[in-house]
Amino acid sequence: MRLSLTRQASKTLESLDAKQFRQVMLTVIGLLKDPEPHDSSLLKGSKHGERRVDIGEYRAIYAIRDDTVEVIVIGKRNDDDVYSIWKRQQ
Repeated sequence: MRLSLTRQASKTLESLDAKQFRQVMLTVIGLLKDPEPHDSSLLKGSKHGERRVDIGEYRAIYAIRDDTVEVIVIGKRNDDDVYSIWKRQQ
């Protein structure tokens, strides 16, 4: 498995403080080992099998494509912007 990050996901990661960065990256890297962990769920209306996983106060939307885990959006968990960004990128 390989990991791919969109520009939006990369920018969000760069803006996180060290503790949050570590927490998010541990979960994202864990997706390489188990792309469908028990705490992830398939998004309603997803056309390509996109899933979401909650990471503390953040949420990541990702898709599994061939042998790649593509992280599409990372954002605040209580903020609907994550879903707005995801819908625009479809």
